[in-house]
Amino acid sequence: MENNPLSELTPIFFLQTFILELMHASEQQGQKHNEELIEKIANTAGCFFEDTYRSNTNKTEALDIESYIELILGLKNNIGGKFSLEATNQDCITVTNSCCPFGDQVTNFPELCRMTSSVFGGIAARNFGYAKVEIKESIARHDGKCVVCVYKNPAASQGRPGMEYTDTTPVKEIQDMNALHSRIEESMQQIWRKQVTQPAIKEPPAIVAKSATMQKILQSIEVIAPTTATVLIQGQTGVGKELIARAIHAMSERCRRPFIPINCGAIPENLIETALFGHEKGAFTGAVEVHHGYFERADGGALFLDEVDSLSPAAQTRLLRILQEGEFERVGGKQTLSVDVRIISATNQNLEELVSKGVFRHDLYYRLNVVRVNIPPLSERHEDLPFLVQLILKRLNKKYNKNVESVSRKVMQKIRSYSWPGNVRELENILERSFLFAKGNELTDLDLEISPTEPKTDEWKDVKENTIAKVEQSFLEAALKQHQGDIKKVALTMDITPRAVYLKLKKYGINLASFRS
Repeated sequence: MENNPLSELTPIFFLQTFILELMHASEQQGQKHNEELIEKIANTAGCFFEDTYRSNTNKTEALDIESYIELILGLKNNIGGKFSLEATNQDCITVTNSCCPFGDQVTNFPELCRMTSSVFGGIAARNFGYAKVEIKESIARHDGKCVVCVYKNPAASQGRPGMEYTDTTPVKEIQDMNALHSRIEESMQQIWRKQVTQPAIKEPPAIVAKSATMQKILQSIEVIAPTTATVLIQGQTGVGKELIARAIHAMSERCRRPFIPINCGAIPENLIETALFGHEKGAFTGAVEVHHGYFERADGGALFLDEVDSLSPAAQTRLLRILQEGEFERVGGKQTLSVDVRIISATNQNLEELVSKGVFRHDLYYRLNVVRVNIPPLSERHEDLPFLVQLILKRLNKKYNKNVESVSRKVMQKIRSYSWPGNVRELENILERSFLFAKGNELTDLDLEISPTEPKTDEWKDVKENTIAKVEQSFLEAALKQHQGDIKKVALTMDITPRAVYLKLKKYGINLASFRS
């Protein structure tokens, strides 16, 4: 039997665990709180680390490049990192890392990279007057290594992504991005408040954009929206293509005019032309009066054509004419009508392939694809996951009159490890299904079956550890059931100490009370 179940616990491991648990607790409090906490910790800690370095080296003047490099590399390497200098010049310092100080679990908390950025950037700004930190690659984002560029020259950093620091302004880019995010959401909510008759019941639209790819989309929206250009939005099912289309409309000069969404794939092929362009009285059997199509109803505003790839050849031809001339006729009509409609289309298909196969008109494709917005799948937006979860929980609480404030760490790890082929829509459905059975203010179980995938050879260690953990958890639960939650008997069965049993209960998120009579 183990004499000391905590023999492998070191100060560094203790602090790593503490920080990871702190991040998990923080992300439950929402996006703004999490950002502010990370920045405050990093800024204060960076000042302390710099003061400690100065005290040990007797440096009182501003740090030069060599001293700065010595400080940041020593800081990370002394707590378990493997940082090294890759390149340096008067404009930029680039360092690489092959081992994260926070351990393998950093993949569950990619937000921790911001802490490194703020420490590096804050120290650089205090000594050089300016810094922009670009995290080009990150272990937390499954890149296999970290590559961090610290720019000291504003001209050299122009156009580069990353967070910007001065000796008085800590994180300019985050502030600018938050301001842009707020402007877009406020514009969307203004339209929503006018359209919804009972705003107290329904939740307003919201875009979660903490990942770099989604933040680039927000920046694209600000550029695209004021123009009249047609927009093609591409992305998998469930990523939120209509939400982005609504944001583009809300930020445009047409925002006071209609936004009409149409799922082209849901309209029968023999009715699609009538639905889009309308029909005259007597145009066909049953046409007893004039019908105004979507184009007429959207005049002056925007028409969102979802699943535009499903349009029939005849509908494609008529849509092309409207895009070229701004004119059309109703089905069965002879009068030419003029409309001013902005087209925003969306597809989850590869339109280039459909064009090459002759299924989709190439001239229509070029007309629709003036500006393209590619929305990444949820599997590439790890930073967005905790904030999406909080947003969904908030809506579910309102819908079902419950008070589930957060998810357990076990559930969040399960969410992060799943690929989400159905994207945000699937996440919403899974959370709602599990939410209904949740007890208390924390969601502790997720009704999600993760399909096994063929492992890569370099993932053998993780596969082995996960397999052992699953067997251990299964055996532990069986022992608890057999002994009705008697920790001492379970410890004897597993040949470990009672303290070790309690640690494993915490590790696997097992509720001991559920096994006791």
